[in-house]
Amino acid sequence: MTRSSLLLIAASFGVCSLHAQNIDPVIKDARTSYNSIKGYLTRAAEAMPESGYTFQPTPEIRTFAALLAHIADHQVRFCSAARGAARQTDFLSKTSKADLVDALAASFKECDAAWEGLTSANAAEMEGQRSHMGWLLGDIIHSNEEYGYMSIYFRLKGIVPPSSDRAGRK
Repeated sequence: MTRSSLLLIAASFGVCSLHAQNIDPVIKDARTSYNSIKGYLTRAAEAMPESGYTFQPTPEIRTFAALLAHIADHQVRFCSAARGAARQTDFLSKTSKADLVDALAASFKECDAAWEGLTSANAAEMEGQRSHMGWLLGDIIHSNEEYGYMSIYFRLKGIVPPSSDRAGRK
């Protein structure tokens, strides 16, 4: 079982067992994780040169643009589901840096709204197959996984990924 799977299972059990208690600290900690990956992905989208958006490490792997489009698309789907109305996007058809930076920003706007609406009272409420918080935790896990893949693109292009760039940290 992967570490991501174990984290999701542990977090789900934690949400269920804390339903009757105040889970604001749990929400706060999870939101800190969300903000961390949000920062890394935003900086990554900006740091990759336009020419790098067509980079494809092997024929079997997505281009950088397709990877970023996938991230933005899944974030809208997961975060809108957490808000009770799953939405689809056209982000997977985007290929330019400008369009994808905008798509990523739009996906974070959706996720920010979902996090703003998450409370102790509604975190454990089910929305389809997951709780409101479960959708958001799934987004964090998936985004971190995809960022891990993305870091390889940076390394292969001779660029330090944002999470390792000590000089560029804000």
